Amino acid sequence: ERKPVLLEDIPSTAAFIDGAEVAVVGFFEDSEKSEALEFLTTVKNIPDIPFGICTSSQVLSHYNITQNTISLFRMVDNKRQDLEIQDGNKVDVAKLSRFIRINELRWVTEYNPMTAVGLFDSAVQTHLLLFSDKTSSLHTERINKYREAAVAFQGKALFILVDLSIKDNDRVLSYFHLKKSQLPALAAYYTADEEQDVLLLDEVSVERITDFCNAFMERKEEKKTSKPEDNLFREEL
Repeated sequence: ERKPVLLEDIPSTAAFIDGAEVAVVGFFEDSEKSEALEFLTTVKNIPDIPFGICTSSQVLSHYNITQNTISLFRMVDNKRQDLEIQDGNKVDVAKLSRFIRINELRWVTEYNPMTAVGLFDSAVQTHLLLFSDKTSSLHTERINKYREAAVAFQGKALFILVDLSIKDNDRVLSYFHLKKSQLPALAAYYTADEEQDVLLLDEVSVERITDFCNAFMERKEEKKTSKPEDNLFREEL
């Protein structure tokens, strides 16, 4: 039976959190409470994420925990998301699972209705999307290169996979005015103003992904820095 890792001190907790792209820790003052039991059930239901549980007052205070809290730690934007369990605020398995599935952003996050919420919730505003068909024989090689490129953009861009073997994802493709015959392709998207750019790829390479993402981010940066002068110029006119 799958159980969470018992975290008893600060070094083991920090090592546990740093050891995975996404890690979830249940911080409980009392592990016998009903929410702790709901947490244990959730652990069994989500086998693809490492879970820890901690009741040490020293660790709780180190992570500024003042009440029973489920915390999700992720590397991609170095973020911690907390689900605080207030007295009388019932947390069930469904609510816990939803919290985790929405916030489990990775080096490469697969796009679906749940992760879409978390992606737009992130403070990182540059999103890079790879359109690829998971059933393609070239998919594994593509995704490995995409993931390799993603690590260099920690905290600067979120890398997203849009799997086009899933029918519902066709609308994401059409949003970027792309057709299946043009794939694989990359799209860059800036959440604040919805600016976008597209790059059609004959092959997916770390260099091309990196260059495309950097060029898009540099353009956004130039626009930001040139704004005040533009406004002055307009005022003078």
